[in-house]
Formats: sequence, structure tokens, C-alpha cells
Amino acid sequence: MSAFAQLAAAPHSAVLAAEDLSMFGTDPWWLVVVKAVFCFAFLMVTVLFSIVWERKVVAWMQLRIGPNRHGPWGMLQSLADGIKLMLKEDVVVRRADKVVYVLAPIVAAIPAFMAIAVIPFGPSGNEVSIFGHRTTMQLTDLPIAMLYILAVASVGIYGIVLAGWSSGSTYPLLGGLRSCAQMISYEIAMGAAFASVFLYSGSMSTSKIVEAQQDRWFIILLPVSFIIYIVTMVGETNRAPFDMPESEGDLVGGFNTEYSSIKFAMFMLAEYVNMVTVSAVSTTLFLGGWRAPWPISTFWEGANHGWWPMLWFVLKVQLLLFFFIWLRGTLPRVRYDQLMKLGWKVLIPVSVVWLMLVATVRALRNEGYDFTKIVLYVAGAVIAILLISFVADIFRDKKRRAAEAEAGPEPAFDPMAGGFPVPPLPGQTLPPVPRRRPRGERKLVVSGGSDTQSDEHSSDGKEADGV
Repeated sequence: MSAFAQLAAAPHSAVLAAEDLSMFGTDPWWLVVVKAVFCFAFLMVTVLFSIVWERKVVAWMQLRIGPNRHGPWGMLQSLADGIKLMLKEDVVVRRADKVVYVLAPIVAAIPAFMAIAVIPFGPSGNEVSIFGHRTTMQLTDLPIAMLYILAVASVGIYGIVLAGWSSGSTYPLLGGLRSCAQMISYEIAMGAAFASVFLYSGSMSTSKIVEAQQDRWFIILLPVSFIIYIVTMVGETNRAPFDMPESEGDLVGGFNTEYSSIKFAMFMLAEYVNMVTVSAVSTTLFLGGWRAPWPISTFWEGANHGWWPMLWFVLKVQLLLFFFIWLRGTLPRVRYDQLMKLGWKVLIPVSVVWLMLVATVRALRNEGYDFTKIVLYVAGAVIAILLISFVADIFRDKKRRAAEAEAGPEPAFDPMAGGFPVPPLPGQTLPPVPRRRPRGERKLVVSGGSDTQSDEHSSDGKEADGV
């Protein structure tokens, strides 16, 4: 008996990871080229629209006009910006490592385009016809498609790190190192959020993950994973409030300080393409992918067939892009220590605990336990953990107050203690600033001898006159 026949004869729980991807890889070469060009065009058009949309929305939030000169309603502003950047002088700094300096923008931009290859725009069946050939609305799919996306996203960060190192300047180097540390901190939690989806769907294939959301989207079944991924995708794309690698307040411009012209444009292109990619991944994993929203799918049977699924997919991606813009126009940039604390002390522990919880629930369901009992057990365990942590916080607070009472008042913060002005840490306060004394308490300072009777008389007279 063949291996496939053995899997088919096995129980349902044993074939969760056996994907049937036979519909992929059968297209003729010209159709593969057409799909690849479409994916590239989709990303580029979405990026051009997103840049204008971001400037318009942020201007609306800040009571400004925004772009309104290039094209109708300023819609061609991003295209004009791209042409302007390409026509600018291409400057290469003298101390840069020329080869790596030129390759860094390419390394950052190319992986951003690669992840869209496994994103489904529609059903995996032969739903549509392109030039008379029935095909799937997806370039390709893999049994480990989500691992492919993780790997490609990890490669893109090397472009930023190499750009900072090869520039031969201090501020770009700091921006590149920040980006590397940020990627390490947030990709662990992102991987744990992905693993929860893998456990519940039984597959790493993007098309199969969307099919597993036929009854309920994973945003309802795995809300904690969705929240963790939303936070981590903002950190992975270096967007506000986590745009530490290009923080102009303390790094001049970050990793791209020494770049200009088309190389600078490629970094900006990579950032916005990554925004579209992570939004598409979030839509695929948690928002039902190409499936129509709940009210529409109940009364319209054809909403999930034909070309209509592409419309629902694009609308969901645009909704997540608006979320990116909303964050940028609302939240201020966080400090770098707050960024690291959120990644290592909050997101990673929460994602690991949630992954263990999802694995436990999945194992209990495979054993045939009632789902309502599982919910009760899980809710009881969560409440018990919250109570224990609340009691522990109370005792910890009492110990902290006792330690503070024994230690006495903290010494005054001196911003010049190390010879260089530094800002206060959380909990520290600056010393009071000396103020100018009131006019009635000041005395006249003269250039001649002091403490003479004429000086005192003149000073008293001027103060009496209110001078």
C-alpha cells in the first residue's frame, strides 16, 4: 500500500497535515509569468495608493490640506515623488564599502516582493479563466508556505543592517543595529502567533489555512494570536510608533542617512511593500483570507466564487493599511527601552503561554472532550492565574514600599553627573530650576564702589518708582 493510501485509510486526526496541492504547478509557463507580473503590479499599485492615502489621512487628522497638486485630488503625488527621487543626484559617500553599500537597498527590496507568491487571492479550485485557461487565483502554494514567508521576511532585514554598516557613519550603524535587535525581539512572538494558527488549522499551507476558516475566522478563535501578530507586524515593518531604526530625533535619519536618489527610494519601497505583505498575511491567517464578510456570505451564495473573492481580499488589506496610517497619526514614538521591554517581557511570554494553551485545547479536542468543558477549564485556569498574579503583586508592592522606607529618600538626580547632559530615567525627576527673584528682592548693581549711601538711596528710589 502506498503512503498516500495509508494516510487516506488513517483516522481524520492523523491526516491534518496532509495537504492536497495537486492543483498547483500545472499552469503553462506563460500563465505563471502573467500571475507573477500581476503580483508585482498589485504590490506596486497598492504602494503608490498607500503613500497618497497615508499623506491624505494624516493631513486630515492634523487639520492640514495634504497633497493636492499632482493629478486629480493629488492622487499622482507618490508617482511624482518616485520620479523626483530617480532624478536626484546619486551620492556615494567616500568611506562607504561600495559593493555592500549598493547591494543593501536591493537586499532590502527584493525579499519584500517574494512573500506575495504564496498568498491566495481566491479559492484554490479552478474558479477563474485567464485567456481560456482555468486556473487558481494564487501564484503557487507550498506545504510549508508560512515558513517560507517567515524566512523571506527575515532575509529582508539584512538589507537594513548592511546599509547601516556599509555607510561608514555612526548614525546609520546605530540604526542598523536597532533594526536587527528589533527583528530578533519581535519575530519570536510572531512565530509563536503563527504556530497557534498551525495547530488549529492543521496545516502551514496558506490555501488550507483559509479553507479552515470556512465556519469561523481565526480572529474569533485565536484573538490573542491576532493581537500579538498585529503588534509584531508593526515592529517588523519599522513603522510608528516602533520606527526606531530611522528615528530622526536621535539618529538624524537612521540606517538610510547616507543614501539618496534611487537607493533611498528602494528603502522606502521596501517599507511600504512590507506593509502590504504583512497585511496580506494577517488577512490570510486571521481574517478569512479571500472569504466574504459574515453578513454578505449569508445571503449571497456567489460571494466566494469567481472574481469576487479578490475584492474582499483587497478590502481587508486596505483596512489593515489604514490601521498602519491611523497608528502613525495617533501614537508618538516610544523609547527604545520601552520597545525592547514590550518585545521581551510582554509579547514573548504571552505568546508562549497562549501557544501552550492552544496546544492543550487542541489535544483535548482530538481526544474527544466536550468543547464547552474545555472552555470552562481554560477560563478557570486563566482566572486562577490572574488571581495568583494579583495576590503576588500585592505582596510585592508591600515589600517594595518597605524597602523604600528603609532606604530613605533617593538622592537628587544630577543630569550632569557624568559630564554630559542625560535625560532622567523613569521615576527620576530633574532638580528644580532656579528662578529669577522678584523685583522687590533684587538690588541695584553698580560699577563703582559698593555699599555707599548714594547707591542705596538711588536703589531705593528706583524700586519705589517701580523701575
